[in-house]
Amino acid sequence: MDSFFIYIIQSQPTGRFYIGQTNNVYQRVVRHNQGGCTATRKQATWILCAVRAFNSRAEAMAEERALKAKKSSHFLRWYIQQFPPPASLFP
Repeated sequence: MDSFFIYIIQSQPTGRFYIGQTNNVYQRVVRHNQGGCTATRKQATWILCAVRAFNSRAEAMAEERALKAKKSSHFLRWYIQQFPPPASLFP
């Protein structure tokens, strides 16, 4: 069974957060930084702030929707403290 992840990245130039879900966090962050995502293309460089694993894509998508619905940078900062990215994530 594959794992799916919620991730939060932050734009270095603007401080803006982006929330997404994927089954490969490393490749997804690289893609964001290479301009491969329309929503984040204009604000690279992105750094990974948080990662949380889920057993299914449905669970990850539900969490992604819940996080986006909060629209609170205060809550996102708390979430980032709870789920920091593991150092082993990047080669």
